[in-house]
Amino acid sequence: MRFSSFPDRKMSELKMALVLSILALLVPVHSLAQAVSENPYQVNYHWGELSGGREMGVVTGVHPDPDGEHMWIVERCSTNQCAGSDLPPIHKLDAQGKVVKSLGAGLFAWPHGFDLDSEGNLWVTEGAPLGDDRGADGFALGMGHQVIKLNQDGEVLMRLGEAGVAGDDATHFNGPSAVQVAANGDVWIADGHRGGNNRVLKFSADGKLLLQLGGGVDSLSREVGRFNDPHDLKMDSQGRLFVADRGNNRIQIFDQEGELLSIWTQFGRPSGIWIDDNDKIYVADGMSGDQWNPGWQRGIRIGDAKTSWITDFIPDFEVQNGSGIEFLATDAEGSIYAGQVGRQRFEKYVRVRP
Repeated sequence: MRFSSFPDRKMSELKMALVLSILALLVPVHSLAQAVSENPYQVNYHWGELSGGREMGVVTGVHPDPDGEHMWIVERCSTNQCAGSDLPPIHKLDAQGKVVKSLGAGLFAWPHGFDLDSEGNLWVTEGAPLGDDRGADGFALGMGHQVIKLNQDGEVLMRLGEAGVAGDDATHFNGPSAVQVAANGDVWIADGHRGGNNRVLKFSADGKLLLQLGGGVDSLSREVGRFNDPHDLKMDSQGRLFVADRGNNRIQIFDQEGELLSIWTQFGRPSGIWIDDNDKIYVADGMSGDQWNPGWQRGIRIGDAKTSWITDFIPDFEVQNGSGIEFLATDAEGSIYAGQVGRQRFEKYVRVRP
């Protein structure tokens, strides 16, 4: 009888292997998306130093300079607010994190979205929507609801939207959250922030409206091609537009004519997107967790914008509620620069393992 038990035990092992194989197929997609290699980055939690010993405000924009040697940031005047401040919120940092130029004092109340065009001009959005207490101080001063283009000397070259006036037509915004300038000069704007117009607009280089995606009455929507808090915009080498449709926990991808190409849900709850010259995509998920996106871990997900595969994950273990990383970019060496909103700090992540 002892010998006859061997086939039975072997059969039990085979059955167990079959069950485990079936269970593996049933693992949620988001679990597979996070099952990547061990975090290969080392972080400096307080990178960059403002002039005069100023405290770093909430960093809401990060972008490398075309010269490949400097990094531009937008921070909210050493706090989380610029309305009434005489401090400049835009800074150009060198490779050591030292400020070499600051500009934009008095131009913004609650700066949010940020981009540099191919000529090095700076584009900044006013991200507070109507009814948001964070915009009240600026609204009282007749500021907000605009996208402003500056040169690197701080001269205003263009304003889109009417200062301090919210709306949803071709010449008004409601807390525009992001701006992305295409290679041909077309300007894409996500309008707007939480409670805003939930639309994405395309303008010509001289400010004429070319098309609109989403928006309208009761515009918050989970339908494909529509949005809930579109929070960031980026383009890949093919000119595809990636929209961080944050309130819907997804990225929607469009061509230059506004046709929907794909929807990705494997990057969590995206607040910020960066795509480098090699089509490597970095997505800041600073809001996943029990409050907004249960079952997901917040952090930075890194992958391939061509294939959609996630290759690396940098976890954020510090914050369970409130916001974590929302804005990020990389330099020529692949180091990541990220703004921690809830903790009001600017971080640098350096890759230390392949």
